[in-house]
Amino acid sequence: MAHDMHYDHDMRSHLLRLVLLFILATGFLLAKASGTVAAVEPTPDSLMEQGLQAYQRGSFEQALAAWKQAADLYERDGKVEAQSRALAQAAQASESLGHVSQALQQLELALTLAQQTGDRARIAAVLESLGRTYLAARKPEAAVQHLTQALTMAQADENRRLIAAIHNDLGIAHVAQQHDADALAAFAASAQEAQAAGDRPLAVRAYINAARMALKLKQPDNARNWLDQAFDALKDFEPSHDKAMNLIQVGLGYQNLRASMPAMNSPLLLRAAGVLLKATTVAEQVGDARTRSYADGYLGHLYETEHRYEEALQLTRRAVFSAQSANAPESLFRWQWQLGRLLAATGKMDEAIASYGQATTTLRPIRMEVASAWESASFAGEDPVRALFFELADLLLHRASLTGDSQGVEDYLRRSRDAIETYKASELRDYFRDDCVDALQARITKLDTLTAGTAVVYPIVFADRLELLVSLPDGLKRLSIPVSSATLTREVRAFRKTVEKRTTREYLPHAQQLYAWLIRPLEPDLDSFEIKTLVFIPDGPLRTVPMAALHDGRQFLIEKFAVATTPGLSLTDPKPIDREKIQLLSSGLTQAVQGYPSLPYVEEEISAISTLYRGDQLVNADFLTPRLEQELKDHPYGILHIATHGWFAADTTQSYLLTYNGKLTMNELDRLIGLFRYRKDPLELLTLSACQTGTGDDRAALGLAGVAIKAGARSALATLWFINDEASATLVSEFYRQLRNPKLSKAQALQYAQQKLLADRVYEHPAYWSSFLLLNNWL
Repeated sequence: MAHDMHYDHDMRSHLLRLVLLFILATGFLLAKASGTVAAVEPTPDSLMEQGLQAYQRGSFEQALAAWKQAADLYERDGKVEAQSRALAQAAQASESLGHVSQALQQLELALTLAQQTGDRARIAAVLESLGRTYLAARKPEAAVQHLTQALTMAQADENRRLIAAIHNDLGIAHVAQQHDADALAAFAASAQEAQAAGDRPLAVRAYINAARMALKLKQPDNARNWLDQAFDALKDFEPSHDKAMNLIQVGLGYQNLRASMPAMNSPLLLRAAGVLLKATTVAEQVGDARTRSYADGYLGHLYETEHRYEEALQLTRRAVFSAQSANAPESLFRWQWQLGRLLAATGKMDEAIASYGQATTTLRPIRMEVASAWESASFAGEDPVRALFFELADLLLHRASLTGDSQGVEDYLRRSRDAIETYKASELRDYFRDDCVDALQARITKLDTLTAGTAVVYPIVFADRLELLVSLPDGLKRLSIPVSSATLTREVRAFRKTVEKRTTREYLPHAQQLYAWLIRPLEPDLDSFEIKTLVFIPDGPLRTVPMAALHDGRQFLIEKFAVATTPGLSLTDPKPIDREKIQLLSSGLTQAVQGYPSLPYVEEEISAISTLYRGDQLVNADFLTPRLEQELKDHPYGILHIATHGWFAADTTQSYLLTYNGKLTMNELDRLIGLFRYRKDPLELLTLSACQTGTGDDRAALGLAGVAIKAGARSALATLWFINDEASATLVSEFYRQLRNPKLSKAQALQYAQQKLLADRVYEHPAYWSSFLLLNNWL
């Protein structure tokens, strides 16, 4: 009995242990399934290796995550040098994803840490990375500064691999500064140093860059030799993301050579196709869907150039699929765009329009990153995605011409205009490199219902013709003018150059020719609707000229119409000025300062304005940035008048307004006037009465047109060229006097002021009065 009891107890104990083990095992499995079991933390060194492997197969997000985690762990362990190295690697992944600002932040921290260690080689390496990334951020001056520092250190340490990398980067900086011969020399030096250092991947990059530069300098045989060297070197490389991307660049190089070597067209075509096909194979071997999309897409484009549309469509659809599976919008939009082009070429217009629409939607959130990344990668001087929007607009206009009912036609015309509008907004974002455009668009509604007596003229400059979309009281009308972009641009440049010459009438034939193209086709509609105000939304070169000075053979445009300009229809806040409550701050310089000449008539200008409006003045020694900031904080001014030397450049960072002891940049102006964006009543009018822009500089004129948007102002009155003359003071004073009349719009106030000078025999030449533009809200 006792024995039985003992046996029973042992059995129960045994069963209990089994049950406990079962429960523990089950709990472990459940915990594992739910992810609550503490995993073994990876070491930072293993994370660095994981990041490298991910990067080599093109998984940049995974690489970035691994390297950031490694940096955090090194920081926890107090390993400063290793943390700096991890951050520099993370910056490389960030840049590959198009996140250039993030890459710069990571590298600045990496540099600080490297400087703490005192390791010269590490400091020089991070300086080189910073220089390269500043190039991607379109800041060549900052890039050269960092690269020069790095080169001095690398040469002192005889670090040939780093010297080679820096020469390659300096070559790209020379390209950005349009020093083409210096760029080729730098790439050749990089290739030589990389070979001597045994750095084959860097040598290949230098060969490819040298080939592209030689082709640009019209040295096709030289370019072919560089490409051959790159291709031969790549044959021995192990499969990787970098190998696939370099093969793509070599394939594109051979393709681009075809135009310069027509006798070698067929062999070069076959070589380009073979290299791109090899790139596809390598990308597939390493599981790199993003790079596979580029290889297939560019191969598809090669077939497109040969009009082999079926093969091109098949490859392009495959590229779209790969880009989607890799979640790579920077690749996807290109192949959606190419697919649209191919569908249009094969007559499937509605499908083509849909594909173009998908491309613009994919591009929108990454527009700024794509612009900077593509510019640094392609050595391109013009906006690389402009063609996307203009091709879509062209397609929609063609579709409109095939549509029977008037409502359908107008719908396609609006969609065409909207495509250009989207581009204009993104162009301004790129110019100012911030979201000032979004802040304005969030506050306004699109202006399609016009005030009586107003017409909006929307020129779209295509390579083969000029299209005019005109908003009239009864809807949108289209007129097609058979003048090429090149011919129009030549005429515009000649007009701008001659209209500033006060002593000749050389401008007149050009003013009349532009009138014939831009205005005469509209005259019947302008007459029948009794139009009194013309609002222009100019494109490209048309931004650089004063529309008011166009001439019909008998009189100037300003004698018949009030004229205003705006950078985009959806960028205009169409509300009339509240004249009752307006306060004005006048500021500027009359004295010669900082080597700039005096502006004697500014005193007369400011004095005349102060008799018309309540407000304050900041003149000469009082015109300082801190004083201006304080005044704008303390008082609700509706008008800010600045009469000083100003310059608008192609690069917004080079644009400025002169103060008594310094220069006010566009970013500082934005910061000072930014307070108005968050007020119920924004700044009504910003007047810049002594500015100038480059004669043939479309981007500088864009900056002038966008200054009101940048500064959060509803309207701006500004000058295309500088007039240091009594004429300027007379015109500005008359504009403000007319503006007090509640029956007049701002555009009409400027029209009457310009007509007053035109009626004076001393100032009748358009050089005196047509420089003034009313920008943005014309009401």
